[in-house]
Amino acid sequence: MQPLTVAIIGRPNVGKSTLFNRLVGRKLALVHEEPGVTRDRREAEARLHDLRFRVIDTAGLEEAAPEALESRMRQQTERALEAADLVLFLIDARAGLTALDQHFARWLRRQDLPVVLVANKCEGRAAEAGLAEAHGLGFGDPVPLSAEHDLGFSDLRDAVAAFAEVTPFEDATAEETEGDEGGPLQLAIVGRPNVGKSTLVNRLVGEDRVLTGPEAGITRDAIAVAWSYRGQEIQLVDTAGLRKRAKVAAKLEKMSVDDTLRAIRFAQVVVLVLDANEGLERQDLTIARHSVDEGRALVIALNKWDACADREAALRQLKDRLERSLPQVRGVLTVAVSALEGRHLDRLMDAVLKAYRVWNARVPTGELNRWLEAVTEAHPPPLSKGRKVRLKYITQMKTRPPSYAIFCSRPAAIPASYLRYLENQLRSDFKLEGTPIRIALRKGENPYARKGDGKKSDNKKRDGKKKAVKKRA
Repeated sequence: MQPLTVAIIGRPNVGKSTLFNRLVGRKLALVHEEPGVTRDRREAEARLHDLRFRVIDTAGLEEAAPEALESRMRQQTERALEAADLVLFLIDARAGLTALDQHFARWLRRQDLPVVLVANKCEGRAAEAGLAEAHGLGFGDPVPLSAEHDLGFSDLRDAVAAFAEVTPFEDATAEETEGDEGGPLQLAIVGRPNVGKSTLVNRLVGEDRVLTGPEAGITRDAIAVAWSYRGQEIQLVDTAGLRKRAKVAAKLEKMSVDDTLRAIRFAQVVVLVLDANEGLERQDLTIARHSVDEGRALVIALNKWDACADREAALRQLKDRLERSLPQVRGVLTVAVSALEGRHLDRLMDAVLKAYRVWNARVPTGELNRWLEAVTEAHPPPLSKGRKVRLKYITQMKTRPPSYAIFCSRPAAIPASYLRYLENQLRSDFKLEGTPIRIALRKGENPYARKGDGKKSDNKKRDGKKKAVKKRA
């Protein structure tokens, strides 16, 4: 049986996102005192005591001209209603009923959906008048609660359960866990404002899932969309544009930036979207370096290819800039696309899947040690104070990204330049282009050597100490 889908509807600033966060048990949606923070619809698995259901957070209902941003936001809310089985119509009890509440109550009555009227912000006596007025909307007795103070949720549970039989189900995607190999591929779409990230997401999934338009900075939340490409389950995350840190002053934009950085941290592959007419800007490099520092696989989408005047020059400049400014991920895959026209998106997704495979690559220990012997023979580590530094053994500690431990005689004596040489050779010889590589130097014996060898060396040390004591005696 499919889980119940519940949409939270109401005018701006009545507490929809706060209620959404309470139901899902995490701060997924941005919450701010400024009205109209939520613009896209956001979905997640929710829990209300013993009930499990899917909940949709929506933008505040407003009347606006068809070409206005608010009108496009309302279209997203209407799509949420199409997918919903039940509506939670939220009002602000402290503010009392407004003309906008009454207008949208009449609109909801025409939608042929069951509605639960919820009076939010009922934590004090100031809400009593508004709670009494709510009976006049024609949706029966309102459910009083305070989403901010976690009050009244038992009554909400009873009201929701009365409208549909809800069967508890397992939360397959309720928790975001970094490195969950059994789950969908976590793919974050990032970039500066107005480079076409949301348009790209809509083209990939084949519907107007997230809000788009000519205005810069439309996207505020990191919106996750479940999708499948050639049998691969993907959690596609559209993010807010990242501007230079010095230009980010407003608290709301800082919250959006934090949400985007969080999406990168939980991603497995990051697609950095560039404007083909502007090339790789300094802010793009900052975003790319942050993604690499977080250990994410990186793919670059050169968007607006249909409007690029000099394509050869754009590709040449991008390649040169990457080699000079991003040497830590040599060979990063770059695909020229047009999100507006839907061109070369298959190539982009093939590059994403390839980057994901490389990010998960594991090299057998035997091959690694034969490789280490060959590269150190061709180019030995530099002498330290006239003494050789021996690289004894290498093993791969983990994948996602590929991480290696090299056991050597004196780790502190190996310069950073020689580590870069080893990293570049690893990348070239084992085809690990475009993914971060981690190398840790450790002092110690080969952990895979026979235990007997270690005992013999320990015995020799003890025998040497005994002989030294006898000589002194």
